[in-house]
Amino acid sequence: MDYNHIPREPLGFFPTPLIELKRLSGALGGPKIYMKRDDNTGLALGGNKTRKLEFIIGDALAKGADTIITAGAIQSNHCRQTAAAAASLGLECHLVLGGEEPELASGNLLLDKLFGCHIHWAGANRKGEDIPSIVEQLNGQGKKVYVVPYGGSSERGALAFVEAFKELESQRQSMGISFTHIVFASSSGGTQAGLMLGNKIFNSPYQIMGINIDKGETDKVSFDQYTLALANSTAKLINTDYGFTASDLILNSDYVGEGYGVVGALENEAIAMTAQMEGILVDPVYTGRAMGGLIDMIRTGKIKETDSVLFWHTGGAPALFAYANDLELAKKTSNLEA
Repeated sequence: MDYNHIPREPLGFFPTPLIELKRLSGALGGPKIYMKRDDNTGLALGGNKTRKLEFIIGDALAKGADTIITAGAIQSNHCRQTAAAAASLGLECHLVLGGEEPELASGNLLLDKLFGCHIHWAGANRKGEDIPSIVEQLNGQGKKVYVVPYGGSSERGALAFVEAFKELESQRQSMGISFTHIVFASSSGGTQAGLMLGNKIFNSPYQIMGINIDKGETDKVSFDQYTLALANSTAKLINTDYGFTASDLILNSDYVGEGYGVVGALENEAIAMTAQMEGILVDPVYTGRAMGGLIDMIRTGKIKETDSVLFWHTGGAPALFAYANDLELAKKTSNLEA
């Protein structure tokens, strides 16, 4: 495994904490549940994209870029962290966001604007379909533009999660614990590809289980095919001989529901349980759906009481504010007088 030569720009606070969720585990009747707190990476309220951006922005700087551009949904955590990274390094940042500009900016969009990035509204095109035409315009202005992939999911982005896996193994060994499953939200493929590769490199026995967040295809191929191809190309990037086939990929699509960003009972329960039992925030789009999937798999016996699960918290809490109307908040009253 050789990647010391690959440029990397420090952006986050690592290692992130590894904790046990004892109350949540008890409420569900087991198994042991641990959480890797990548919501605490530090950059712009945290998130797993900071790991990817260290390698991607490192590449951009090595290539002399002065402008970066990326795309995502209106409440994209990736875009928020990209905008913050650009601000910290003096890079011009352009975000191509799906949807139409709202009257009031909230959640991640509010933070995007605070970081001073240029926002281009793209309607239904939230995965970067409009980027080439904008890049052409920026090049015409003499900018040195670097395109940050959707979700930060490229070989360099996936490599960040090989490094993250190494970090996890060091923590696990020092704590004297073990896992049967690693569960996380999977949307653009980079996190899953990197963890799959890390699992092979370190000869670990874990089931690397992504909870699918989105419907549809990525770059006109199925999400499964895209993730496998990314895992294989990342292995080549760091000169390893590991290869992946369909049997290596565990991607659970049972919890996609009505689609990306549509909040239902599954997400609402997961958000409430995690907040009220552990004091930890998960978001409506990614971690709430993944945690809801984990809770359901425990209840239905797909994950057994004797198992030991790591839930990789990929961040996203700022989006909670933008989804306030979709959250089912418990109303608790008190008979105490003021």
